[in-house]
Amino acid sequence: MKNSPEYILGFHQTSHAKLPIVGGKGANLGELARIEGICVPDGFCVSTDAFRRIMAENPVINKLLAQLSLLKTEDRALIAGLSHKIRTSITDTPIPPDITAEIIRHLATAGKEQAYAVRSSATAEDLPTASFAGQQDTFLNVIGQESILQHISQCWASLFTERAIFYRIQNNFPHHKVYLSVVIQRMIFPQASGIMFTADPISGNRKVLSIDAGFGLGEALVSGLVNPDVYKVADDTVIDKKIATKKIAIDALPGGGTNEQKIAPEKQNKQVLADEQILSLARMGRQLEAHFGSPQDIEWCLANQKFYIVQSRPVTTLYPIPKQEDEQNHVYLSVGHAQMMTDAMKPLGLAVWLLTTPATMRVAGGRLFVDVTPMLLSPKGRPSIIDTLGRFDPLVKDALTTLIDRGNFIKSLPEDENEPDSDKGNKSTPPPNYQALNNYDSLGGAAKVVAGLIKNSTASIETLKQNIQLKSGAEVFDFILEDIKELKQTVHAPQSFGAIMTGMNAAVWINEKMNEWLGEKNVADTLSQSVPNNVTAEMGLELIDVADLIRPYPQLIDYLKHTKNDNFLDKLPDFAGGTEAKKAIEAYLDKYGMRCAGEIDITRTRWAEKPSILIPAMLNNIKSFETGASKQKFEQGLQEALKKEQDLSERLKQLPDGEQKARETKQMIALVRDLAGYREYPKYAMISRYFIYKQALLKEAKKLVQAKVIHEKEDIFYLSFEELREAVSTHQLDYTLIRQRKEDFKNYEKLTPPRVMTSDGEIITGQYKRENLPGGAIIGLAVSSGIIEGRARVILNMEDADLEENDILVTAFTDPSWTPLFVSIKGLVTEVGGLMTHGAVIAREYGLPAVVGVENATKLIKDGDRIRVNGTEGWVQILTQ
Repeated sequence: MKNSPEYILGFHQTSHAKLPIVGGKGANLGELARIEGICVPDGFCVSTDAFRRIMAENPVINKLLAQLSLLKTEDRALIAGLSHKIRTSITDTPIPPDITAEIIRHLATAGKEQAYAVRSSATAEDLPTASFAGQQDTFLNVIGQESILQHISQCWASLFTERAIFYRIQNNFPHHKVYLSVVIQRMIFPQASGIMFTADPISGNRKVLSIDAGFGLGEALVSGLVNPDVYKVADDTVIDKKIATKKIAIDALPGGGTNEQKIAPEKQNKQVLADEQILSLARMGRQLEAHFGSPQDIEWCLANQKFYIVQSRPVTTLYPIPKQEDEQNHVYLSVGHAQMMTDAMKPLGLAVWLLTTPATMRVAGGRLFVDVTPMLLSPKGRPSIIDTLGRFDPLVKDALTTLIDRGNFIKSLPEDENEPDSDKGNKSTPPPNYQALNNYDSLGGAAKVVAGLIKNSTASIETLKQNIQLKSGAEVFDFILEDIKELKQTVHAPQSFGAIMTGMNAAVWINEKMNEWLGEKNVADTLSQSVPNNVTAEMGLELIDVADLIRPYPQLIDYLKHTKNDNFLDKLPDFAGGTEAKKAIEAYLDKYGMRCAGEIDITRTRWAEKPSILIPAMLNNIKSFETGASKQKFEQGLQEALKKEQDLSERLKQLPDGEQKARETKQMIALVRDLAGYREYPKYAMISRYFIYKQALLKEAKKLVQAKVIHEKEDIFYLSFEELREAVSTHQLDYTLIRQRKEDFKNYEKLTPPRVMTSDGEIITGQYKRENLPGGAIIGLAVSSGIIEGRARVILNMEDADLEENDILVTAFTDPSWTPLFVSIKGLVTEVGGLMTHGAVIAREYGLPAVVGVENATKLIKDGDRIRVNGTEGWVQILTQ
């Protein structure tokens, strides 16, 4: 039996349980009214039942809503037209007499001349994950029954302003599933008002409370008419005050409505709240935060020396803090920035990565973080870890240094009194590892060691492919766990890690010594071109070879240009040259089909699962290169490297002790060329295993779908490894868990993870320390030498790539899956990355000038801008827009 509609509810009748009836604002006001010691102006809510009735009794509105549901954000003109029609239709519809009578009855208790605030309260508003604040209208100082009724209709209509429509489309909220309640609240005429955040909205620090304060009504602050005073409070102490010049206030007019008033000059620079009032208000904020269980965005006002709370909503923009087991201070580093994948990961992806990695990691906001606190506590180890991290990402080094320099967050452990003075303090990068040279000589050379590592790994992967086919049910999970042990032994083996680090140290040595002896920077970049055993670089070049087979056949090219079919391979034999092209693409996928954007997340769609992802890259190769270009590109890079080696040798021999310097440099160059390419292999091996695991798990998922345990195979991506094992074993699962995880993931996708954050939630941002830069230069990290000018192509999705010769790729981040595009570009700019991340390694391999770690590059640089990239000094200039 359906409940009777509730058209009017007093604040004492509302709570979070009534959110579908009174909206987010109304529900929160009901909660606030129940909290002891918190003063809330009295009022009532005109419920969503009243709004639904208005909508249901007007068939024109529903037809217009059906049209609106088909539109996207780019349909601005159509949205504007429908917005106007819907709002007019609502305001022209009379409020039913029985609802009108009930509203008037509630108003009568306070008297006809009482002023009210009439405020919209949508069901998709003031929610824990999306505030939707300010999307609907609020009207202040409304006096008289007729005026209040008119403003109720205007609030309902404001659900369909262009602004509100766009916001819902962007946040994937269906228009027909959002309803509006209207809050009628007794008007307070304050001498001061403002906003309070119980967590610092700028830094995210949960222990710092921030108050904005101005004279008069809060509308002056909200609308940006005045700059407010800003007070910061921590540990019941005012720690910072910024007193603004406040020239305007908004006050209520006696007959209704509001008006701007000029503030007297002698009052403009006066502190709005006294320190005692700041602390009193802050205590209220902490009380509300404790009640609601999360940081709050609170609207307050001060009248007759009494604070009133007129709204409290969750702060939705804060990045979640990794969970911890103690109350100590901790410092967390983003794993995604190091892995060049800052997107949110699904639960199964997080679980498999955590099983794989030897490091202890924590999850927050769908991303992984490493707690580096233990390494920062030691005065002896601290400089080493900060310098090491700084070699990969200077922004991380500067952020950590900033935090350490404060002296009050990370306390140093006592220094070892027995430590020699010479060992204390900062330690420089070690000299070339001559022991490593001797070790490789005894093993038959670095190249032989690398070949052995790759051979053993390849054999292990083939064995995995064969053996996992024999497993089913819970056996699959046990088998994967056992194989992960094998994965760790091969990927993280000391000999494998030693090969990578020796190659890196040799490159650092070359760069330092050549700069010192010859005054030439980043020489190792040229010497690293066209090295052997770089599986990621080979992947890019081999796709050029695939393009060579397609290029002679215009009909085949035309089909690829226009097909939207994920199964396009099946149609290729219908065209001349198609059979050979299909075989070549399938061979390519056999070798590289496990790769994809964000590949460290096992749940991501692989090239082998959706080969059409590669079509834009193949078409770019067909357009940009002549037949045989892959071999020419490799040979060109090789000759440049050999030429540079010869040049260095000749110049070094002219120096004092030149023969010795040339001999040492030759040894280091040999290590770089033999070992640099292997840097890419361990991840390739790991991702190869991931894809095998995924295929086996999806077989089990198919059985769960057939058993009606889940709705689609991809549902398993929202379970942890152990949760999935349990579901496979028992064929039982509460599907609401998957629904909630999907909703959580949508919200995590909107967040931007910080490089460095503390256990207080504070985001510590680093800065580049650079001087003598050209005007307008955007600073980043130089990772591949050279200077190039060209057209910027801002591309966030590899499938959207349409590149021309001399284009410079500008994107958020690149992982190995982007390599096929690298062969077509002349330079690279990314927002995320470090010296040894994959994009940097491949840029050096291909000889592309590259600058990474350029904050907000995809926003500062527009698609089509002509830019200059200096990969030697580490900056980008926008030349023309």
